[in-house]
Amino acid sequence: MLNAFVSLLALVGAIPGQPAPAFSEMSAEGTEISLGQFDGKTVVLEWTNDGCPFVQKHYNSNNIQLLQKRAAAEGIVWIQVISSAEGKQGYADAARAKQLNEARGAQPAHVLLDADGSMGRAYGAKTTPHMFIIDGEGIVRYNGAIDTIPTADPEDIQHAQNYVSTALQQMKNGGEVVTKVSKPYGCSVKYADS
Repeated sequence: MLNAFVSLLALVGAIPGQPAPAFSEMSAEGTEISLGQFDGKTVVLEWTNDGCPFVQKHYNSNNIQLLQKRAAAEGIVWIQVISSAEGKQGYADAARAKQLNEARGAQPAHVLLDADGSMGRAYGAKTTPHMFIIDGEGIVRYNGAIDTIPTADPEDIQHAQNYVSTALQQMKNGGEVVTKVSKPYGCSVKYADS
């Protein structure tokens, strides 16, 4: 309990139980996407960087693609966020972001291009992947890692508890998310000044 409290205090931005930081970012499709347009819908935010071995673990194994597909089937809005600054690992312009997802069979509802890092900093995104779940009322329900085994080894996925799918299932059944915060793992987000 104390560890969870300490973890919660260390969070900046998106705190479970609190309203999610508002955002308005340009998507890879060239449209402006804001949190407000998803009122009444659950939103998953996934910070990503294709050069990161931890992200590669979840994409090369098809883990994230399956999560995205399940989410879409349930009316959940899955949004990738790329906060890597130009010239840094994982940076993607619109064309590259679309090509990456096409090549790996990923189907997020939207890809947001946050090269200035404003959205990432507002949420306190620390790693790739770093996952957030926001409910239909705009309240943060989960902030943290994708699963319980912080390695870059795809073999570990089958042995891990997936925090995201567990939280979404708990929310679907009208229940409380049991694990609201976990320590995100992966590569640091490549902000412009980092």
